[in-house]
Amino acid sequence: MNQKGFTLIEMLIVLLIISVLLIITIPNLTKNTDSVRSKGCEALIMTAEAQVEAYYIENDEYPESISTLVDGEYLKQSTCPSGEVLTYSNGQVTAE
Repeated sequence: MNQKGFTLIEMLIVLLIISVLLIITIPNLTKNTDSVRSKGCEALIMTAEAQVEAYYIENDEYPESISTLVDGEYLKQSTCPSGEVLTYSNGQVTAE
């Protein structure tokens, strides 16, 4: 009988290689999560600043707060991916 297939040893070697690759990549992914969240917050701040100007162009006045932008559907959310809340005062959008 000439059956083709994997032997138990071959299957264990493949599983070992996959395990080693996972052990190497998972810590790298978790280290980058914080930087991704901070960059996401920076991008949201820039978007909010652009939407403040869009609000001004349409209404001839600046919004009172970020909630005005959210209510007017200029922004979908007022919180960053890291959980910080956007605030608007004195013409500047910041995350706190």
